[in-house]
Amino acid sequence: MRREIILAHREKEKQRLLVLLLLILLLVAGCLIFTSLGVIKLPPWEIARIILTSITSNGSTPAGIDEIHRAIILDIRLPRILAAVLVGAGLATAGAVFQGLLMNPLADPYTLGISTGAAFGATLAMFFGIFLPGGLGLLTVPLLAFAGALLALGAVYGLAVVNGTMAVTNLILSGVIVSAILSAAISFLKSLAGEGVGSIVFWLMGSFASRGWHHVFLCLPVVLAGLVICCYYADDLNILSLGSKSARQLGVDDSKVITILLVTSSLVTAACVSISGIIGFVGLIVPHLMRMLVGPDHRFLIPVSALGGALLLVGADTIARNLLAAEIPVGVLTTLLGGPFFCYIFRIKAKRQIF
Repeated sequence: MRREIILAHREKEKQRLLVLLLLILLLVAGCLIFTSLGVIKLPPWEIARIILTSITSNGSTPAGIDEIHRAIILDIRLPRILAAVLVGAGLATAGAVFQGLLMNPLADPYTLGISTGAAFGATLAMFFGIFLPGGLGLLTVPLLAFAGALLALGAVYGLAVVNGTMAVTNLILSGVIVSAILSAAISFLKSLAGEGVGSIVFWLMGSFASRGWHHVFLCLPVVLAGLVICCYYADDLNILSLGSKSARQLGVDDSKVITILLVTSSLVTAACVSISGIIGFVGLIVPHLMRMLVGPDHRFLIPVSALGGALLLVGADTIARNLLAAEIPVGVLTTLLGGPFFCYIFRIKAKRQIF
């Protein structure tokens, strides 16, 4: 009997690793295919050749490669694709962690009001026309959005800590309070913005239009570091699902782990929102889908959620920029697609108790 259990466990782990490998291959292939799509269509093998030769050619254009095609790929499409990959991976990772920590299947990266803080910072930058000096001008809105998210995070934690302890209920309520206050402030600024309200509204809807390498390099270290930290604490997160009391009995410092994971996930969310605007449902739906494929074990759930989120958002952004002549904000598209799909997932969960 024991041998059968061990064999079944090994077989399940093999299936999970297969899902992980398949998602990696799909993401790489998807990025090549999606990069080839646009007004000027290029074959995926030419995309791969341009990328590989750009790595080995020290910035010069090798013979046989069209300079215009190279500029389109390396300066316009590739940074946009990579930005979508990072944001999708970051939001899905944060969503999986929030759902595991709060033990709430409706939790997502925006539960604590981080996105509203980022939106407030970006709105301030656009309303007052702030332009940072010293070569940081193009990063003014993302940097102020990130700063706004950090201030919102600090306010939420400041309200949630009572007598040196932080209850999850207090944390969620604090997020609701801070989010409501900042939402009111954003609405007030929008009412005064006049002709500038269009840029504010477009940013709030979420988009990767005009995203460049500076946006990628701003988000990359935060998302990668956050993913590593979340994977490192995946075992502790599994134990925390048994309850704080059981976790302490098993040697897990629940307060420390909860604080580290919440802060890490919030910082990842802040970095993602700062370069993309508010993109809904990625951090909510993807962990549910991946949980159906690999189960609730966070050692596998977190990395496959990151890959699934990246693949979903790259695909959604490709549809958003190619479906109509005028680009659709990707945040609107993910919400339009995600809302009905989440209703379907919710019905399945009610019948089969996925979570």
